[in-house]
Amino acid sequence: EVQLQASGGGLVQAGGSLRLSCAASGLSFDDYAIGWFRQAAGKERERVSCISNSDGSTFFADSVKGRFTISSDNAKNTVYLQMNSLKPEDTAVYYCAAEPTIHLCYYNDFARAYWGQGTLVTVSS
Repeated sequence: EVQLQASGGGLVQAGGSLRLSCAASGLSFDDYAIGWFRQAAGKERERVSCISNSDGSTFFADSVKGRFTISSDNAKNTVYLQMNSLKPEDTAVYYCAAEPTIHLCYYNDFARAYWGQGTLVTVSS
């Protein structure tokens, strides 16, 4: 059974940093793309960042480029999202997802995706 455990959310002031973790189990980690998505109250889900463990390619939404980084620790089956220079508009529930194809990083067809529970990030002004 594929399980994704997201953690690391919290309350931070604008300009601060947080690191989210997505621990995966029950899958061949090296063959999966892992993505971070977020959904703010009253808004649609947004793809924030994604990494392909098979080739290391990454994706970042324009809204987070230069502020967020994504990394993968294959030994721990964990993907990290380092979020710096946080803004109030980054406030959302953040979810991680895994899919055995890089399509996770670019397309909104999530038929093969697994999702973790969300972790709330609140950025105060």
